[in-house]
Amino acid sequence: MTKAEIITEISSKTGIEKVDVQETVEAFFKVVKSSMVGGENVYVRGFGSFVVKKRAKKTARNISKNTAIIIPEHFVPSFKPAKTFVEKVKTGNKTSK
Repeated sequence: MTKAEIITEISSKTGIEKVDVQETVEAFFKVVKSSMVGGENVYVRGFGSFVVKKRAKKTARNISKNTAIIIPEHFVPSFKPAKTFVEKVKTGNKTSK
């Protein structure tokens, strides 16, 4: 499902104009992104957590040049679904495409 499909579905279920739904969805993503860039985690009860994970410094290999590369410590965004969300997905009806 794409962002456009999500916006269309929310609009049809709530009766709110698509433009207003799009602004709201965009604002939600902007808040999540800016919070995570600032090092904050975002928790949505019953859905999941958007968390910033720290990756340690490590040594990797460039196999084409056969040299060692040091990858510095860095942060990556991650999503951890809530237990209730995971259970609903496990027990939900799945249709194969």
